[in-house]
Amino acid sequence: MALRNFLLGKIHRATITECDVNYEGSISIDPVLLKAAGIAPFEQVDVYNIHNGERLTTYAIVGNPGQICLNGAAALKGGVGQKVIIACYGLLSENEIAGHTPRVVLVDETNTPK
Repeated sequence: MALRNFLLGKIHRATITECDVNYEGSISIDPVLLKAAGIAPFEQVDVYNIHNGERLTTYAIVGNPGQICLNGAAALKGGVGQKVIIACYGLLSENEIAGHTPRVVLVDETNTPK
């Protein structure tokens, strides 16, 4: 049976609070947002920059409250104050698709879930 790739979780329109090019990589994300979206630490995520259209794939790490920080090379793909969508995907079997609902977290200007 073939598996198909579906959206599992998404943090929608988060605001970048920091960019640290000297960090070794990843994106630091508020722990409340990680939990709400069902994204595990070190899980692969895609980041879509709403401001400039840049897209990147990296992994999530636990940040500080309110934090969305692009680290390492990812820091060159965005700037403080820009909005991003952070998404993770996973493989589902045909039997899992009908009952699947992704976890979508909408946030305000301070990265607090709405």
